[in-house]
Amino acid sequence: MKWKLIIFTLIFFLLLTNIPQTAEASVSVSARNAILMEQESGRVLFEKSAHEKRRIASITKIMTAILAIESGKLEDMVTISERAEGTEGSSLFLKKNEKVKLEDLVYGLMLRSGNDAAVAIAEHVGGSLEGFVFLMNEKAREIGMANSHFANPHGLDDSDSHYSTAYDMAILTRYAMENDTYKKISGTEVHHAPNPTEKWDRVWRNKNRLLTGLYDYSTGGKTGYTKLAKRTLVSTAMKDNMNLIAVTLNGPDDWNDHIGMFEMAFKKYEMVKVIEAGIIAEIDEDFYKQKVYFEHDYRYPVTSEEKGKFQVDMKLQTPKQEWEEARNIPTVVGKATITFDNKLIKELPIYYEIDDSEQLSLFERFKNLFTAMIGVNNNG
Repeated sequence: MKWKLIIFTLIFFLLLTNIPQTAEASVSVSARNAILMEQESGRVLFEKSAHEKRRIASITKIMTAILAIESGKLEDMVTISERAEGTEGSSLFLKKNEKVKLEDLVYGLMLRSGNDAAVAIAEHVGGSLEGFVFLMNEKAREIGMANSHFANPHGLDDSDSHYSTAYDMAILTRYAMENDTYKKISGTEVHHAPNPTEKWDRVWRNKNRLLTGLYDYSTGGKTGYTKLAKRTLVSTAMKDNMNLIAVTLNGPDDWNDHIGMFEMAFKKYEMVKVIEAGIIAEIDEDFYKQKVYFEHDYRYPVTSEEKGKFQVDMKLQTPKQEWEEARNIPTVVGKATITFDNKLIKELPIYYEIDDSEQLSLFERFKNLFTAMIGVNNNG
């Protein structure tokens, strides 16, 4: 029963996610739909019709890229199918039956927005185009994209059931940017890939003008355009340890929209460390003193006027006699609840640090249990 309780506690903490608060920042954008989100906390710093379902064009490929990366198959050689070769629109000009490394296809997908690469990736990772689309929608559901549905891996206007929102695309990008491989690919300006049918390498230059010189703090993103969706853009930027995600849908002046949102946030907000990783000095209860800790820092973007609006409440389990006697202390012994402006924004687990003597007791306990089990078997 005790182990069940501990497991439930761990799962409970793992399922707790940020509850983003929307700021009241002001900026003018040309886009029909827009959002600016701080990556670490998930706080929305600006939004404009951010939950309206819209066609999204090639920013769809963020989902295609992260699924390919998470498949663990980046070193695989992918045989290009006739279906991939014949995909319309933006293309890497892949040829039927040629073999291309999956990793190179992901670079071509993100930098040059190759629709043929999207189909080749889908067929290889999902087993079929249809199988991959199923994976896309499963991932969307898993990470909380509540108002999205994918019908293809590239974003072409071939289905009315292919849509998302500015908010959902920010959620997807926030998830993807936690992956170092995705972050590297998204932020690459030029990629060289072997060309099996020619004597020269393929060279793909990123279409993201913010990254390639237009904006100094750009760290990556994905462009998109179709006749029905118009211009779509996801971009990321970093300055002074603040990482931002901007999304615009149907934005005729999207480059300037994104720069305007980024500059507003960098000027108005700063990252405040609310929780610091390490031993919690404020705890002076004998059993827990110098033993309980936070595993990670927690930071949150605020204006200078908002700094006094945080409250942190910490609760610990009452120590039990059997913990002390058997040194059977749970890993998670409490939680910290963080509120901002009287609204819950985060709950963090409080961990107990087991020292060497306690580790030895734990080892001895299992050794004795093992010895007893052998004795029972020998007697039986």
